Amino acid sequence: MSLKDLISPFFVWQRAFEKPYTVGLKPIVERPGAPAYRGFHINMSDDCVGCGSCFTICQNHAIDMVKVDGLEAHGGDSGLRPRFDYGRCCWCGLCVDICTAGSLRMTNEYAWFTTNPDDFRFVAGMENKSWDGRTGGYHRHPDYHLFPPKRIEMEMLAPEESVASFTEVAKGYTEEQAKLEADRCVECGICVATCPAHMDVPDYIHSIRDGDYEKGLQLMYRTNPFPATCGRICTRRCESVCPVGIQGEPVAIRWLKRFIVDQVAEADYARILPNVEADTGKRIAIVGAGPGGLSAAYYLRLKGHAVEVFESQAQAGGMLRYGVPSYRLPDPALDKDIEHIRSLGVEIHFNHSIGRDTAFSDLLDNYDAVFVSTGLNVPSQMRIQGEDHPRVMDGLKLLDDVANGKDPQIGTSVAVIGGGNVAMDAARVSRRLGAEVTVLYRRRIEDMPADTEEIHEAQAEGCIFVTQAIPVEALNAAQSDQVTLKWGEAEMLQDPKGGRPRPVLQEERMHLDTFDTVVSAIGQGSNLDYIPTEISDQLQIKWGKFIPGDYQQMVLNKLFVGGDVANATADAISAIEDGHHAARGIHRFLDTGQRG
Repeated sequence: MSLKDLISPFFVWQRAFEKPYTVGLKPIVERPGAPAYRGFHINMSDDCVGCGSCFTICQNHAIDMVKVDGLEAHGGDSGLRPRFDYGRCCWCGLCVDICTAGSLRMTNEYAWFTTNPDDFRFVAGMENKSWDGRTGGYHRHPDYHLFPPKRIEMEMLAPEESVASFTEVAKGYTEEQAKLEADRCVECGICVATCPAHMDVPDYIHSIRDGDYEKGLQLMYRTNPFPATCGRICTRRCESVCPVGIQGEPVAIRWLKRFIVDQVAEADYARILPNVEADTGKRIAIVGAGPGGLSAAYYLRLKGHAVEVFESQAQAGGMLRYGVPSYRLPDPALDKDIEHIRSLGVEIHFNHSIGRDTAFSDLLDNYDAVFVSTGLNVPSQMRIQGEDHPRVMDGLKLLDDVANGKDPQIGTSVAVIGGGNVAMDAARVSRRLGAEVTVLYRRRIEDMPADTEEIHEAQAEGCIFVTQAIPVEALNAAQSDQVTLKWGEAEMLQDPKGGRPRPVLQEERMHLDTFDTVVSAIGQGSNLDYIPTEISDQLQIKWGKFIPGDYQQMVLNKLFVGGDVANATADAISAIEDGHHAARGIHRFLDTGQRG
């Protein structure tokens, strides 16, 4: 041992004569934490959506997602909030870094005294703490993200190219693009609750990360037998609540669904997907081969029931085939979904109208259950003078003609009345037929019910939008093959009851414009004339729509309904869920005789 080692302890005594670093009874009062110190947690609960990304990323299991009294789940909010356990937390700040809503941060408060150990487990933002309201501390920089805030863009046909044909506009993701986009998903599950079909979105997106596309297909078919279709034209309510979109762009869930389906050949479906169970001896009649009817047919057939579908058109698909143009939904993609359903033994009677070829009462007499999903195929009237003019056409007729390979003979100048998806489809189809197109809509562009992408693509393809325009009358033009449209400008007035502003026609601001064709696309209704009065009088029907009970069942125990003719949303994914839900109810009814 050296001499230095022996005498070094004595040098410590020199510290006794130095000024101490801490003085007084409360040495930390005058020593606040650094501006970016990682102290105690704050959660802006009103901004938080309960996605659970903080729970998932915490490697110490110091965060649980818990239900909070007085906080209810609703669209885009799970109703859960993070509870922290400071016996486990290491203050790494990853929970703040991953927070999709930017609601979570850490104050620069670092001292907390309590004699109750339970106090160290608390729900941030919901339980009052002394550091609430502090502005200092660790915040995620707005330009810093653990996942890319912008989605991976899909290659699309250029507008000048897309408008020249009916070729599909969206080209689909490459494998590299799909995996990069899948990596943006935080697997929160909020999308599952919002999707009408409750598809297992996080897991099938995870299958892309793993490169296991067959598993992804299996997961999708558990709740949706139209993944190729929905991967192209779904209204994607799941994306509207994706928390990744709060401070960036939502995950492209629809495009990822399409990617999975496109990776699996139809010939492999029989090997990958479930087969039919043993025959039950029960027979079900389904009216309508649209997404609702065929979804019910698929899940009922899997249970071993014999299924017959009655379709008035020459092909299956309903509005998916005859109302959605092929540049959005090509026939091969739709057929891929339909042919798998038929391959299970579902029998479809084409060109067969109930009420004309078979009485509705015969279905009730001869089958163990009946499911009706006939959709909305009757155009709404504009209720203006002259709308029966020969140069006024409804949007559904235009789309149906094009789907059947007929020339609708619209000319080179077209006005489309309406702001929904049918109006956008009619406008874009007219552009592809060589017409100059003007879209007239009674409200503002932000009020249009059409898909935002449809609106933007219609504008990019050269459709001219005239908003706050109310049609008044269709008049004879100087040329017999034209029509003059009288329309007036509208002022938007606030609703005193708090509803959305309403358009009010300004009589002194009228216009006359002449077109080759005016296309009316302001909505659709149902046709239930095939149901005899003695039966319809027993059913709950309001404004041309069925009002079903549990499991889509009507008061006539054998009768179940679904799709656009029985729900308020009138989109494919809702019809698909109605069909699946009705199939569960029908199977239960046939198995036990119980009502839904």
